[in-house]
Amino acid sequence: MPTNPPHAEPEHDFIAIGLGPFNLGLACLTEPLDELDGLFLESKPDFEWHSGMFLEGAHLQTPFMADLVTLADPTSEYSFLNYLKESGRLYSFYIRENFYPLREEYNDYCRWAAAKLNSVRFGHRVDSVEYDETDELYLVHGTDLATGERRTHRGRRLVLGTGTPPYLPDSCRDLGGDLIHNSRYLPNKEALQAKDSITLVGSGQSAAEIYYDLLSEIDVHGYKLNWVTRSPRFFPLEYTKLTLEMTSPEYVDYFHALPETTRYRLESQQKGLFKGIDGELIDAIFDLLYQKNLKGPVQTRLFTNTALNNASYDETTGTYTLGLHHEEQEKDFALETQGLILATGYRYTTPDFLAPVKDRIRLDGHGRFDVARNYSVDHSGQGVFLQNAGVHTHSITSPDLGMGPYRNAYIIAEMLGRQPYAVEKTIAFQEFGAPEGIVR
Repeated sequence: MPTNPPHAEPEHDFIAIGLGPFNLGLACLTEPLDELDGLFLESKPDFEWHSGMFLEGAHLQTPFMADLVTLADPTSEYSFLNYLKESGRLYSFYIRENFYPLREEYNDYCRWAAAKLNSVRFGHRVDSVEYDETDELYLVHGTDLATGERRTHRGRRLVLGTGTPPYLPDSCRDLGGDLIHNSRYLPNKEALQAKDSITLVGSGQSAAEIYYDLLSEIDVHGYKLNWVTRSPRFFPLEYTKLTLEMTSPEYVDYFHALPETTRYRLESQQKGLFKGIDGELIDAIFDLLYQKNLKGPVQTRLFTNTALNNASYDETTGTYTLGLHHEEQEKDFALETQGLILATGYRYTTPDFLAPVKDRIRLDGHGRFDVARNYSVDHSGQGVFLQNAGVHTHSITSPDLGMGPYRNAYIIAEMLGRQPYAVEKTIAFQEFGAPEGIVR
């Protein structure tokens, strides 16, 4: 039975937990809908999205139309273009002739949108979720971090948007020293550059941005710089137009209907479709290496095909020793470094607060959420919806910013039984599955 809440709140149609871009987009799209009352809870004191990676000039890998709302409602007041207009920068953006917003600019846009909403509660940590069988409500127990007051919010449905936390390899957990995940790069950049050597481990866009940033100033600070990647080469993000059609309703339908074993195999094969490096950045790195090398050999090494197998830390010397393995040659070698940056991505973990309602959640054969086509993860198919964290069921559309408005329009339609925002069914020229019968 649910515990007696210390402070009860009114009943909501849904409660959304976590406020990244996807749940923030849901908040923007539901704000004008009088018949749908939502509450959005976020533990941080304000909106913040990858602030540790606000490198100068770093931009999104998706165009500005992949904002919080436009692809669901082009008339919304919460669009990126309206943000630019209210900020007095619309003409500057127009003259810039670049579709890709700066990363810091996108974060500021999201903060602007969040400040306009009445349904968002920052500084509120969710501690546990229970289900009241009698009233058929979810009870979301949380703490107001500013006052310490405990509150219980009541909602008929949940939308999970807690995001994917930084991932550290097992070999580097509890290792000691001052290693960092790339999500904390900028606050630690000065300390890193004071070291004799820095090693970066990772293969995606974040790793490339950090490497370029550190390479730019290598001759100012005099450190040695290493980049270690398990990938056989520095893969560019595949961004051709027919490939982009995989971020479509048709591909979601096709992928979701595949057998679970096939979907998991494709999940590992398709990482390059959303985790690659911007091609222009790869070229810029080479050009910078070429430029730096004019004055003599640059103190930098790039290791491909190289996996991090183990690591140790010597407190006396402040040195990490990385046990590396070249996968094609099947050779082991070691690398010593003082600074260590792990650009090892993000990985979803099931929130602890769901433990009291785990019997209501569907899991697949691998122990992950069994996400239905309508983005629900509960046995009723209408009570708990998931943002992101569904690459194994919805493919590359799950983390794609441009598909966020589509997913939110879909979830809203599921909640209301009607479509206040049109949900596209077909947009692709190509066919992803085999046709029935004879093709004539």
